[in-house]
Amino acid sequence: MFLDLNHYKLDVYKSARELRFECYQMLSRLPDSERFNLTDQIRRASTSVVLNITEGCSRKSETERKRYFEIARGSVIELDSCFDIAIECKYIERENLEKTGKLIKTTFILLSGMLK
Repeated sequence: MFLDLNHYKLDVYKSARELRFECYQMLSRLPDSERFNLTDQIRRASTSVVLNITEGCSRKSETERKRYFEIARGSVIELDSCFDIAIECKYIERENLEKTGKLIKTTFILLSGMLK
């Protein structure tokens, strides 16, 4: 934000930020009983995607960069599982997760491309 670094222009970074925003929007639909479990997990995982992309882009070593991108991709997979649980528990309808699902797929594909 203040540093005006190149990763802000990357599609994967933009997608991850949008995914994080969508995830935060979904949190209000979860019951209070999930406040310290699923809600917290979604919050942390969606933030982790953005932060690990940022961290990876700052690394000079390709090996280090890829490791951070792998961690970010793992957090995307974690989000996918969290929303699967939310649907299974009937906290959220699958139809209400269309945009979130597309962002999960897009971010996963973009991160996978960065690992090749």
